Amino acid sequence: MAREQRIDPEVDVLWDDFHAEVNVPSEQLRRWLLTRGSGEEAFGPDPDLGLPEPGRQILHVLGKRKVDLTREDVEVMRETVDRIRALTAERPERGNADDEWRRALLDLGHDVLIER
Repeated sequence: MAREQRIDPEVDVLWDDFHAEVNVPSEQLRRWLLTRGSGEEAFGPDPDLGLPEPGRQILHVLGKRKVDLTREDVEVMRETVDRIRALTAERPERGNADDEWRRALLDLGHDVLIER
């Protein structure tokens, strides 16, 4: 008989919040991060191809099952949800600041153009 793993109710809610806020599919996020991470030192010997943080950590969590989360993963999820919510609450006026704001959100796996 398989042993049932219990998920902390707070982690369960955080999991749902994380996946609601990180609305960019993982492969699309990876492509975006590779584009953002390309530069002189990109594509070095690192197996993550120089993906910028925290995007690499977010991709790592996206590739996990809820039952396999570590404390570090839970902290990444919490910080990501908090950062996305803080950024979306402070939308700038149109222009360059708006483009930078959208890129900052995309770095976290959130696209404001995707409807919830």
